[in-house]
Amino acid sequence: MRLSSLADYAVVMMSAAARHCGVSGRLNATLLAEETGLPLPTVQKLVSKLSAAGLIESARGTGGGFRLARPPATISLADIVEAIEGPIALTACVDGGKHDCCVEDACRLKPQMGAVNTAVRGALAGVTLASLARPELVAEGAA
Repeated sequence: MRLSSLADYAVVMMSAAARHCGVSGRLNATLLAEETGLPLPTVQKLVSKLSAAGLIESARGTGGGFRLARPPATISLADIVEAIEGPIALTACVDGGKHDCCVEDACRLKPQMGAVNTAVRGALAGVTLASLARPELVAEGAA
């Protein structure tokens, strides 16, 4: 399993935004692009997607910009990944849509894949944006 580049960039951008949380008012895409090294159009696209998912609040115009919609400790890695990728599903057969799997009707693993998806989502949900923004906290917890 691998995150798309856009989901990976969203995690990088949100971690940078979390480091500014409580320090400054609103952030702007240019500042985060410079700080993270991400292209400005990518940051702008991510702001739009993350705003639509309710993870950041944005305002246009003078004094505009964006900020996290919730404290970093209440935003999980799962929240960020799902905002960009949609629901976490390792296999298409568990998402309820139309599938093109040639063994789906006879698959013995399909009933267990829901539990696998739940476990993966649970692992991602256990990592907060606060811990990603402050790597030293993760290192201390691992010691």
